[in-house]
Amino acid sequence: MPKRYPQAILVSCELPWDEDQRLMEDAFRAQVRTTLESFNHLYIFGTAGEGYAVTLSQFREVAEVFWDETDRPDVHPMVGVIAMSTSQVVERIAAAYEIGFRVFQITMPSWSALSDNETVTFFKDVCGAFPDAQFLHYNTAHSKRVLLTEDYKRIEAVVPNLVATKFESASPGETRKLVTQTSLQHFLGEGNFPWGCLHGECSLLAFTAPLYPARALAFFELGLTGQIAELFQVADEIDSVVEALYRPVADLPFVDGAYDKILARASGVDMPLRMLSPYEGCDIITYDACVASLRQAHPEWLE
Repeated sequence: MPKRYPQAILVSCELPWDEDQRLMEDAFRAQVRTTLESFNHLYIFGTAGEGYAVTLSQFREVAEVFWDETDRPDVHPMVGVIAMSTSQVVERIAAAYEIGFRVFQITMPSWSALSDNETVTFFKDVCGAFPDAQFLHYNTAHSKRVLLTEDYKRIEAVVPNLVATKFESASPGETRKLVTQTSLQHFLGEGNFPWGCLHGECSLLAFTAPLYPARALAFFELGLTGQIAELFQVADEIDSVVEALYRPVADLPFVDGAYDKILARASGVDMPLRMLSPYEGCDIITYDACVASLRQAHPEWLE
């Protein structure tokens, strides 16, 4: 089925904070520039990027810096919006739209799970407010409802500028239905991307891309060229790499972004490990243990 958005690799950029919880602009710019050396579809303010935690003024500040670094013809920047109501989501999109962005990643409000009618209303009201923009739905359990293929078929029928999803947790069976029965471009994680490639066109949300960009590009190419056996083999290797990196923190109740900052720092970016209040980040001793665990298990994966 023809897709509404191009096939691509999507990569997250995380936010570095100083001791006073202010954006470290130089470090953030350096991370974005490093990402752009290998990838041209990138975004800010997912759960890993603490989109749930920033104030509106912080949101604008980060978005302005991000736009300054990505406002180029060959780059496709995306801004995530996580909020508690339609009006809050629209307010933040409007702020980023004014800066220049036209592609947005949205989550559903999380105070309570939306009904079928409420779900359609949310997408119609948000996406309809910006008809010349494009929207990706971040399909996460944090919103208290995970959408499935039948949900997306109802929504895409009435929301023409919903063009993609980000759905790392889709089962093999659900992945098949998403790819074959909807016109949305589905960005799948390293674990379910091979299952999507079995059935048609899909895209890659490359969580571990900062750690090994060349390998992430090669992994994506295996999917594009239909080398399915090799694709599943590399997916298993990636799973082993992730397990090794996070082995020292496997029993710690970190929020999502804490793990991503470990990975970003391990990739060579000057990324502080601290999180916005009240969430805790990894301490440097535990971080060193994570890197040592990875080096011992998979030294060949560190570029």
